[in-house]
Amino acid sequence: MAELDPSPQPFTWRTLFSAAALQQEMLRYVLVSALDLFMTYVLLRQQGVHFIESNPVAGRFLADYGLKGMVYFKFGMVALVCVIAQIVVRRRPLVAKWLLNGATLVVTGVVIYSFALLLKHGNVGELTGVLTEAGVPIEAVD
Repeated sequence: MAELDPSPQPFTWRTLFSAAALQQEMLRYVLVSALDLFMTYVLLRQQGVHFIESNPVAGRFLADYGLKGMVYFKFGMVALVCVIAQIVVRRRPLVAKWLLNGATLVVTGVVIYSFALLLKHGNVGELTGVLTEAGVPIEAVD
């Protein structure tokens, strides 16, 4: 694993458009955030059980603008965290790495909690229905 250069670098607007630092950390954060959005979608689609968005700001976007508004809000927050990390990494690389890894850990906890809710109160078959509608081939395992 490559060590991060601890020497601070000045922030310029050009640095925002150069190659991103901490690409693996950002990729993990974005993927886990996409999984969070997917699990939220699966839970909100449940028939016979009423799940709600527990984040009040995301819930407001969902109520006012529907699923599309919630997607924009959630990925707007993901973009904001990534931009902040890219600004911080210029002066404090380890802090930026901890920020992204911490955010990934928090969102992973939310995904695990969502999956536990689905197993306990929901219809797991709905998960395969969503995947099938998205064109993901689901094979039965004997």
